[in-house]
Amino acid sequence: MSKLYLVPTPIGNLEDITLRALKVLQEVDYILAEDTRTSGKLLKHYDIATPMQSHHMHNEHKTVDTIVKRLQSGETFALISDAGTPAISDPGFLLTRACIQHGIDVESLPGATAFVPALVNSGLPNDKFVFEGFLPVKKGRQTRLKFLAEETRTIIFYESPHKLLKTLANFAEYFGEDRQISVSRELTKLFEETKRGSVKEVLAYYTEKPAKGEIVVVVEGKK
Repeated sequence: MSKLYLVPTPIGNLEDITLRALKVLQEVDYILAEDTRTSGKLLKHYDIATPMQSHHMHNEHKTVDTIVKRLQSGETFALISDAGTPAISDPGFLLTRACIQHGIDVESLPGATAFVPALVNSGLPNDKFVFEGFLPVKKGRQTRLKFLAEETRTIIFYESPHKLLKTLANFAEYFGEDRQISVSRELTKLFEETKRGSVKEVLAYYTEKPAKGEIVVVVEGKK
């Protein structure tokens, strides 16, 4: 029976994948991968020979209809991203929505997502939080920051290393230098690091020690 599986993959440590995820990747007809070269390393590590097809932000609008038709014909697909859970700041939403609209079964597996360990180890309140993902690069950035300055829940952002200092400077301007934050980078990897403190303190730290790797920033809500 046709089905789309949304399968989380490790965000760094290859051991962070479930037995169920491996079983699904072995048994589906095709794997939709954000980058087949990146995913190829994971599949090779676990001796999975399921054929892959590229599915990323630059082609997903063009490929969704074709994939839906193949699913309707009885094929099964697993969707994976380069790391973490599909559709969380990665491709996945468009295909999932199309499958639901066409009555195709969608099953999402639990697994690795970068913002969860970053939130849990931040030491900031996690009973209520809001996930913002990446801030707008230019248009709408100032407006969004002004809006979030009044948010009382803990806020989670994704950021790239070369934009971290700019973002922290923005936080100092709009949230205040004393707002508590936690910056986690290279989660689950060899050089994993979490730096906690005020915006001012963390900005000074990364000004002296430029950050590398994937980054999650957790920000205290307004009191």
